[in-house]
Amino acid sequence: MMKDLTLEEELSIITRNVVEYISEEELRSKLKRSREEGRPLKVKAGFDPTAPDLHLGHTVLLKKLKEFQDLGHDVYFLIGDFTAMIGDPTGRSEVRKALSREEVLKNAETYKEQVFKILDPEKTKVVFNSSWLGKMTAEDMVRLAAKYTVARMLERDDFKKRFKDGVPIFIHEFIYPLMQGYDSVALEADVELGGTDQKFNLLVARDIQREYGHEPEVIMMLPILEGLDGVQKMSKSLGNYVGITESPSEMYGKLMSISDELMWRYYELLSDLSPQEVSKKRREVEEGRYHPKRAKMDLAFEIVARFHGVEAAKKAEEEFERVFKLKQLPEDIPEMVIVTTEPKLRITRILTDTRMARSNAEAKRLVQQGGVRWDGERIEDINCEILCDDKEHILKVGKKKFCRVRFDLRS
Repeated sequence: MMKDLTLEEELSIITRNVVEYISEEELRSKLKRSREEGRPLKVKAGFDPTAPDLHLGHTVLLKKLKEFQDLGHDVYFLIGDFTAMIGDPTGRSEVRKALSREEVLKNAETYKEQVFKILDPEKTKVVFNSSWLGKMTAEDMVRLAAKYTVARMLERDDFKKRFKDGVPIFIHEFIYPLMQGYDSVALEADVELGGTDQKFNLLVARDIQREYGHEPEVIMMLPILEGLDGVQKMSKSLGNYVGITESPSEMYGKLMSISDELMWRYYELLSDLSPQEVSKKRREVEEGRYHPKRAKMDLAFEIVARFHGVEAAKKAEEEFERVFKLKQLPEDIPEMVIVTTEPKLRITRILTDTRMARSNAEAKRLVQQGGVRWDGERIEDINCEILCDDKEHILKVGKKKFCRVRFDLRS
């Protein structure tokens, strides 16, 4: 594909949706040399396996990697199994909890499986930074640490704030960006992708490459995808995420819950449509020729089909229409039997026993927020007691979670 495009056309594809890159001159030079020498660029993006699943926020980077792949460049999906045990201090107001080696490796395996939902497995080089960082001696580490100053580290916003507020900063947190920078030395990276929140780490990598006598990589920063709330970045810890391994119906339902305005942000960053096609859709909605709900359904369908296939997307759309438009129950509602000797049980106990809530505290919060219905009736009292009879009941939590409940009464 690269041979069929001019340098300007290739540059236009590469820089689409990129917030900032350093620098255009260097990128042009690298692309020109790549064409002249017939040598693909080495394009790197690092992912620390700190959680077992990837979400749509991660796919903004993955889609850009895929574009580089389609242009004929070499893509390195770097799993930071070594650095994950340190923890990236980016955006942290306190030290990050360290993960065990076992936790990291378990999460890394799930990353390897999930990444190929977007990237071409035949063209992707999956590498682990423990391959080189794990072999560094104490002397190697001291030499690496000698290439950067404490003053430069304290220029970083989160470190600066913690230092000012008297919040402890541990030495190993300074080592993290140095090690991430050394990854680029080990791979001899030409280009590195990262979110806008990674700018400091990416700039350190350029400096570290220079210190080791390498030509600095071009760094490209992509936008941070907002979560379902449209306010904070998509994050599993914030609960505003869409996981790429979630069921088709769960994924579709979550995407249909976003605001009409946020929908266009998702179109721009997640859809395979061109900017011109997205602009056309938006214009048609504004002119009343294309209903915003239909636009949102088309987006949800595209994303679900990408990860689960067209047939699964069709079924998810049909189920959404049945549940949320026709107000009917979804198919395949899980069934739970609660064994009890009590004539009545509190709704909070039922929520935890059916695993619709992970704890009693969460169960209380769900009830107080008005998100719990028993046989269609909203439960608002955390002390509400449910009669344990021999009938089947429908428990609903939020908009998308259902459970058939039966009681097994024991004397």
